[in-house]
Amino acid sequence: AAEEDRRVVREGIRIARHVAGQEALAPYRGEEIWPGAHVQSDADIDAWVRAKGETIYHPVGTAKMGTRDDPMAVVDKDCKVIGMEGLRVVDASVIPLLIGGNTNAPTIMIAEKIADVIRGRAALPAYV
Repeated sequence: AAEEDRRVVREGIRIARHVAGQEALAPYRGEEIWPGAHVQSDADIDAWVRAKGETIYHPVGTAKMGTRDDPMAVVDKDCKVIGMEGLRVVDASVIPLLIGGNTNAPTIMIAEKIADVIRGRAALPAYV
């Protein structure tokens, strides 16, 4: 992870601890379970995050869609892998940003769109 990512996660853990430590929450608060009260230093928090951090199984944006002249692009507008023949990536990895809900519906929409492209179906007219 980049240093900025580590800094943001550390800050998030410290903010969560601050909120949970408020007197108003005392009747509902037990001992800190994760990462644990003994995990305090930047290095200890970073180590805990590396060992226990998860993606929540909804990763997106790992295969950037773009033009062939974009060195960061993995797929083109038809989800064809740039520089490869006969290979497409048609999943949540082409979604540029994590959405505020489950990734299933937009992934199905992407798959339906690219299925139409593969079959050679014309796009539906846009309605405003």
